Amino acid sequence: MLSRGDQTIRVMIADDHPLLRSGIAAVLSAHPRFALVAEACDGLEAVEQYRQFRPDITLMDLQMPGLNGIDATAAIMELNPQARIVILTTYSGDVQVARGLKAGASGYILKNLARTDLVDYIVSVHAGRRMLPPQVACTLAGSFRDDALSKREIQVLRAVADGNSNHRVGVSLGLSEDTIKAHMKTILQKLDARDRTHAVMIALRRGYWEAS
Repeated sequence: MLSRGDQTIRVMIADDHPLLRSGIAAVLSAHPRFALVAEACDGLEAVEQYRQFRPDITLMDLQMPGLNGIDATAAIMELNPQARIVILTTYSGDVQVARGLKAGASGYILKNLARTDLVDYIVSVHAGRRMLPPQVACTLAGSFRDDALSKREIQVLRAVADGNSNHRVGVSLGLSEDTIKAHMKTILQKLDARDRTHAVMIALRRGYWEAS
């Protein structure tokens, strides 16, 4: 009988970019421990493919049509709480990382990770470890503060980012201008932002847009 360290690791890739899927598939095929058992191009397909093939490791893109990677991760964890899912993404903002881990992901892999690192991460997650690239871990460390924006505050800031005045934001959201001003004051305090533009820049960097 093979020891766990010698077992073939069955992998599924869920990503809506065919070139990226083929690139990862090439890396996996060059390594004797991996077997690519399924591919998916959106979140709904990822859930169905997981249901059918039950891979050991799922590499899950964050932004996909139909169902995003975080919601697909949560759905798969409903099917199998022991599933091992690694978010595959270009985003390193702490909001996205925290949401992914809360959904049940075992780790994050940035898409620019070197091939050898990709192999090491998959093997480590298969062995039961939770893996985060250093730059992702650094951003996550900053998320354990009482500065998370509420859903309404994200809506307000997104409307501001589109160039709308407080009055126009209020009309679009069915709120008074004074309420929008109060939300903006709270947003600036939470993000430690100098002004509206600075607040938008911080929100973009931390991944609030993708999380909303």
